[in-house]
Amino acid sequence: MKVISLNVNGIEQAAERGFFDWMVRQDPDVVCLQDLQVDERSLNDSVYFPPEYNAYFFDSLNNPDEAGVAIYCKSMPKAIMTGMGFEECDFEGRYIQADFDKVSVGSFLTPHGSNHEQVLQDHKYRFMEGFKNHLIKTRRKRREFIFCGTANVARSPIDVSSWFVNQRNSGFLPEERKWINEIFNELEYVDAFRQVNKQDKQYTWWPDYERAWKLDEGGRLDYQITTPGLKHVIQGGNVYKAQRFSDHAPLIMEYDI
Repeated sequence: MKVISLNVNGIEQAAERGFFDWMVRQDPDVVCLQDLQVDERSLNDSVYFPPEYNAYFFDSLNNPDEAGVAIYCKSMPKAIMTGMGFEECDFEGRYIQADFDKVSVGSFLTPHGSNHEQVLQDHKYRFMEGFKNHLIKTRRKRREFIFCGTANVARSPIDVSSWFVNQRNSGFLPEERKWINEIFNELEYVDAFRQVNKQDKQYTWWPDYERAWKLDEGGRLDYQITTPGLKHVIQGGNVYKAQRFSDHAPLIMEYDI
């Protein structure tokens, strides 16, 4: 099972940069997209609906021009679920899930947060707490899950450039790192990419200017988080950097499912 995740930072600009042509050539089983920044009803061009895939969207009710997530599935899922049961997720289009016979795949988007506006950082913290509670409940279910998306948190110093300085910035604050490492340690979820790649500078995001991209100054903010039962079926993974579709890069993982 091949799963691709990408924060498109606007699905329309990603399409203009050739994302959907690239996606179809990659021949994945499931594609999880985040930060669509558009209402599904305005996507009138057939480029957004490749005939090889079933497409499902979850828009923001508060502001269709912000957030939004989607899942593209080669096989028809048994069910589609949206939301996690709390306001910061459900009213802002931040989670959609496709259920298959043996596994469920979800696409999630954590808010950015802010270094300067505490109200935005508090909003991020509320989402993080709600997501963590959802993951706690998920552990009680008798099926496997893959949560794909943008956590907007780098896990450790090898996951962000200039890590010492960035400890004061949203995305690498001590409270944020504590949260994500609790998911992988106390809750025993699996950081799928790190199961197959332990190297540093495996970034999935760069500030949206050319200098950061050329110097490879960014952070690993995007994850595929699996339940413990999938740990031994993770076959491989990579961050695709040959072509830019947004300020994030596609995370491609292979599972023996």
